[in-house]
Amino acid sequence: MLKAAHSVLADALRLEPEARAELASELLASLDGPADPDAEAEWDAEIERRVAAIEAGTVRLEPWADVKRRIEKEILGR
Repeated sequence: MLKAAHSVLADALRLEPEARAELASELLASLDGPADPDAEAEWDAEIERRVAAIEAGTVRLEPWADVKRRIEKEILGR
């Protein structure tokens, strides 16, 4: 790590936890590149599509407990 980065890190570690979390979030976001200008509209459309499917009864909903159990079994091996 460069000396300047070490200095920035040392300063950051002296921040309150909430400020460190916000700084970490901004640093990680900076690695993603520019935001997709259409993303919000696309997510809105996807949410509307999913709500419509639920209301129409064309999708099978699962209780969270069942989903959690499946995740633990398939992914975590429990």
